[in-house]
Amino acid sequence: MKKERFSVTGMTCAACSARVERAVSSLAGVKKTEVNLLTGRMDVTFDDPATQETICLAVEKAGYGAVLQGKEKTGDSGKEERTDAAKAAKDAAAERLRRLILSLIFAVPLSYVAMGPMMNLPLPNILLGQENAMIFALVQIFLLLPVLFINRQTYESGIKSLFSGGPNMDTLIAIGSGAAVVYGVFVTFEMAFLLGRGETEAAYHLTHNLYFESAGMILTLIDLGKFFEARAKGKTTEAVTGLLKLTPKTARVIKEGKETVIPAEELAVGDRVLIRTGESIPADGVVIVGSGSVDESAITGESIPVDKMPGDRLTCATTLLSGAIEMEATDTGENTTFAKIVRLVEEATGSKAPIARLADRVSFWFVPAVMGIALITFVTWLLLGESLSFAWNTAISVLVISCPCALGLATPTAIMVGTGRGASMGILFKSAEAMEQTGRADTVVLDKTGTVTKGTPQVVAVVSETDERELLLAASSAEAPSEHPLARASLQFAAEKGIFPASVSEFVQIAGRGVKAKGDQGMIFAGNRKFAEEEGFLDHSIFEAGEKQAKMGRTPLYFFTEDRMLGLLALQDTSRAESAEAISRLKKMGLNVVLLTGDHKAAAEAIGRSVGVDRVISEVLPQEKEKVVASLQKQGAHVIMVGDGINDAPALVRADIGMAVGSGTDVAIDSADVVLMRSNLLGVPAAIKMSRATIKNIKQNLFWAFFYNCVGIPVAAGVLYPAFSLLLSPMLGALAMSMSSVFVVTNALRLRFYQPFGKEQKTAQPQKEEAITEIQKGEEKMKQTLKIDGMMCMHCVAHVKKALEACTGVEEVDVSLEEKSAFVTGDVSADLLKKAVEEAGYTVLEIL
Repeated sequence: MKKERFSVTGMTCAACSARVERAVSSLAGVKKTEVNLLTGRMDVTFDDPATQETICLAVEKAGYGAVLQGKEKTGDSGKEERTDAAKAAKDAAAERLRRLILSLIFAVPLSYVAMGPMMNLPLPNILLGQENAMIFALVQIFLLLPVLFINRQTYESGIKSLFSGGPNMDTLIAIGSGAAVVYGVFVTFEMAFLLGRGETEAAYHLTHNLYFESAGMILTLIDLGKFFEARAKGKTTEAVTGLLKLTPKTARVIKEGKETVIPAEELAVGDRVLIRTGESIPADGVVIVGSGSVDESAITGESIPVDKMPGDRLTCATTLLSGAIEMEATDTGENTTFAKIVRLVEEATGSKAPIARLADRVSFWFVPAVMGIALITFVTWLLLGESLSFAWNTAISVLVISCPCALGLATPTAIMVGTGRGASMGILFKSAEAMEQTGRADTVVLDKTGTVTKGTPQVVAVVSETDERELLLAASSAEAPSEHPLARASLQFAAEKGIFPASVSEFVQIAGRGVKAKGDQGMIFAGNRKFAEEEGFLDHSIFEAGEKQAKMGRTPLYFFTEDRMLGLLALQDTSRAESAEAISRLKKMGLNVVLLTGDHKAAAEAIGRSVGVDRVISEVLPQEKEKVVASLQKQGAHVIMVGDGINDAPALVRADIGMAVGSGTDVAIDSADVVLMRSNLLGVPAAIKMSRATIKNIKQNLFWAFFYNCVGIPVAAGVLYPAFSLLLSPMLGALAMSMSSVFVVTNALRLRFYQPFGKEQKTAQPQKEEAITEIQKGEEKMKQTLKIDGMMCMHCVAHVKKALEACTGVEEVDVSLEEKSAFVTGDVSADLLKKAVEEAGYTVLEIL
């Protein structure tokens, strides 16, 4: 099975895109066809016997042109196609403006001349009076001819589409304006016939029925509407073009000790690249030498800079704000994270939402139906005794007021703008269907580890039977050779207290129990209660403290020697700072929030209570997660599954919408329908709100498109004339038609400024977590507030936070630019904190 993208030319309205879609879908071997009127693209999924050639031929037989994208020119086609798309949108608006100006130059004097006698406008004497009736008509013809020539493409497209069996909007305009021209020419010949027989007065009366100004103004007003529409369409693609502007142009490569500047697309995996302050990072890579602060907002939407050290990963198109870094490229060109994001956004904006299907079905039959209505209108008024001129006028009005464009633009414009807005917030919708389905969810299932929690255990309580430093020294020494996550957490906790492991020997890891090792003072043991009991500690009082910790969802880890219990460390995978707020927002939005985990019941419920979920499903094996999602769906739930690991992939696929956090594995991200680039749970409610806003916008557009046509066509046909003597002129009909498309596109553009949660900051500041770390006697850790002078931006915030976090004993730091303050939790002296801040280049005014 193949999937290819084609560029389709000649489409002007929804009827065109519907006809192309049907023509290609009817081919044997074609499984799926999606045509986007807005971008002029067609995505086709096909197999034998269908080929690229037969697909292009089918489009050509339908009256349009098609070419496989990437075949238009050689070279780096991916980048060139995107650049060409942006340029094409700009060129289309410029061409429409040129046609509009040229049309106005002739259409305005044409209308002035035609309506001058009726409105008593000053005109040259040569155009006034019965004796100058033919000159009056000829002047209008000569002013109309340039307008017809300028807009000849409308006639070419409309007539070609009509004879190919797929009439479109241009067909309606061509027939409507052409009918006015034909009728005017017929009247002109009739005038000449009467003047030749001396019937001057009769010829003069016919000057009121020429309709040349109607034809000219119809075409000019269509140009006006198309110009506004082209400008608006160009703005809908700003999400992609804005991303493309961030693409690095050059790279400074180090080869044989020399710096060489090369085009970024020539970078190869393994190249060593030097990045200086203010430069964009030209590829994905790893820091080899140096350090610096990187602005990653282009990828994650997060405005706070991230400090990078040797070993840290760098992402293409991010910017080095300070420092100098030498990196090794790991992914280049179209394989970088940035290129994948651009590709995802393009694919999503080019896809079709299920909600658009009704509009597609209507669009296919719309133009033939309107032509039929116009014919019926013409015949009906003649049968009712009205004049040929009256019947002709109403038929023309029906043709030119009808707007299939509004139907065709209603969905793709909103999808394109909504997807682009989501990307700017770090939310990537992989398809239009994902965009639509996300907003329909009523249940959110959250994987616990790495999604709701940090994914790494931390020491949250210490219970010591001896000096705490002795306990931590023994713990770090025994655990040092182990790679177990609990061991790593114990080592880190001891290191933060300034205690580092002593050398040990005879290290043994006992499955299901713990570890033991020989230190300077004898054997040291670390493990669970069963291990301690097996080593002779049967009824020790510390087990009561351990049970208390276990009931709180923590894992007690006991440390002892051959004859003495040293104490325990309680470890827990703590929740992310934003998890509780994100879940609170989901519940306020009316969603049922479920926590899904393989952890034991106590630990899972403790986390569930702390973040406020509606339901906790614990002790679920990795392969059973998909079954839990399926069970919820059987109960009627529309499920979003949020996860980050390989074991979440089946559940992500099973869910109505799979949502992966950006820090997750490639398998999880590939399996998901929506990717949250910030690795921040607040992105879940934001994605749902973005989806709901986009679908609401589509519904508004579709309502307007249907409402406009359902009301406008009968009014143009003259249904109000018998009761109210109200008749719509063709010129007003053309203006209304033009503005209807502009309204739809402009309404979609409102999504560019959408804020999911009002005017609040895009990313909530990390909440200060409650101090759950306990000391031997349950005493709370010290909290200190530093009033700091000199912080001017988020870059300063990052520097202050880094300086404070480096202080021994500091457990948590939260820095507020608005309050010019730093909030520090931990067992650390005020003098040490003040010194750290001042060494970073700032002034501490007060410590509370």
